[in-house]
Amino acid sequence: MASRPVLRFAPSPNGRLHLGHAYSALFTWAAAEALGGVTLLRIEDIDTARCKPEFDAAIIEDLQWLGLSWPEPVLRQSSRFPAYAAAADRLKATGLLYPCFCTRKEVAERAAGVDPDGKPLYPGTCRNLSPEKRADLMAQGHPHQWRLRTNEALALAGPLTMTSFDLTGERSERQVRPQDWGDAVIVRKDTPTSYHLAVTVDDAFQGVTHVTRGMDLYRATDLHRLLQALLDLPAPLYCHHKLMADEGDLKLSKSRGSAGLKDLRAAGWTSDEVRRRLGF
Repeated sequence: MASRPVLRFAPSPNGRLHLGHAYSALFTWAAAEALGGVTLLRIEDIDTARCKPEFDAAIIEDLQWLGLSWPEPVLRQSSRFPAYAAAADRLKATGLLYPCFCTRKEVAERAAGVDPDGKPLYPGTCRNLSPEKRADLMAQGHPHQWRLRTNEALALAGPLTMTSFDLTGERSERQVRPQDWGDAVIVRKDTPTSYHLAVTVDDAFQGVTHVTRGMDLYRATDLHRLLQALLDLPAPLYCHHKLMADEGDLKLSKSRGSAGLKDLRAAGWTSDEVRRRLGF
């Protein structure tokens, strides 16, 4: 598998797949075909509270209905927590991670602007707590997450770039700005990782050479490139595709109740109709 391009489709089993997921899946399989590569299926289920076995099974059902297949076994991130913890421990050993005891409300109240996702930018409240204060708070059982000292990490890694590709074979490069994320959360309070850490570790573990995903994750790549440099991991090529929108020009979303592929099947849609509508 290492001799040819490796791509991956990595949905989270916290709801049913909708047309936006179908577009992303079909785009990824089309890219793999164009590149002469293979697409892996990865189930990103680190959120053990929201991810459900029935949604995991539904993902398989929906993708098979679309006519897609993949090599077995399917990697599920819930089986990889020790690997994420090891990566986090490596960052902690360098002093690049620190515990943060702030609540979301406190971050919002003291925010130093917004991050690339438009969310409150962490002001660094816990960055310079004394070792004694940190140890005391942790001993008392205060919930905490671990944040990256992003500026220090970037100074260590040096200037970084990401390389984008498209289906015609064209490539382009840009310098990334992980500092725009501030001191990002790398290990969450409720699980020994974050999306950013898990996806970075697993892309390397699975030998992913080309990443396709929506434009909503375009700037997240800046942070992933920094983590790759810090953990001595290879950098894939990236292609960020358009997002599917509803009649109100809003991105399709599970949380907004966008119609699932199961609902479309029940309404009489065929997989060929889905492919035609999405341009495949």
